[in-house]
Amino acid sequence: MNRTPFLILETGQPVASLRRYGRFPHWIRVAAGLDADETVVVDVVKGDELPDHRDFAGVIISGSAAYVTDRADWSERSAHWLRAAAHENRPVFGICYGHQLLAHALGGEVAYNPAGRESGTIELALEPSAVDDPLFAGLPARFPAHATHLQTVLRAPEGAAILARSAQDNCHAFRWGQQAWGVQFHPEFATHHMRGYVRARAECISRHGGCARSVARGVSAAPLARQLLRRFVRQARNN
Repeated sequence: MNRTPFLILETGQPVASLRRYGRFPHWIRVAAGLDADETVVVDVVKGDELPDHRDFAGVIISGSAAYVTDRADWSERSAHWLRAAAHENRPVFGICYGHQLLAHALGGEVAYNPAGRESGTIELALEPSAVDDPLFAGLPARFPAHATHLQTVLRAPEGAAILARSAQDNCHAFRWGQQAWGVQFHPEFATHHMRGYVRARAECISRHGGCARSVARGVSAAPLARQLLRRFVRQARNN
């Protein structure tokens, strides 16, 4: 069956120690249950041209070690493109940096998290608005997810529904309009990805008052969070 592909905007690379597992688009594709010929990857950092979003079933924006607040040319160009896609009701799913970039594109505020670095397998708590959300409906009120970030969405875009929070982050997921989602956590991470990030960020975790060994010991599977990428694919396909 010839299916309309999904577009993955690649906004960064994994830490060096994890690149043997491939790049972020590969991790996302596997977690989303997509075949290689069902995705098109655009490396926006390298300056790849952004195509017409109407040519794709949906758009997924990867994570990155970059900061939205740096306002890099490639990032601002991508934000402008995302704003247009969201306003035309295209299915969009932003992960970590992608979540922050989408919020920025739609008028939200991104900055360093006052609560400091959040790392490891964390507990998400769903907000009441998640009950009837197309992606989050039917999930438990609390479930684990993998996270690693310093910046966060301090203020969601006007009119957005906040879907989930954690002990350190009040906007772990939001939906804007009917089909644009951002998640601060990493649904594409498996446990080996998360442990690798904890090791790579050990010094930063320590600076923020944490213990990387304890965080690493607390890493566990997060199948419900991972499920959200497949839910997004189904939602976009059935739209």
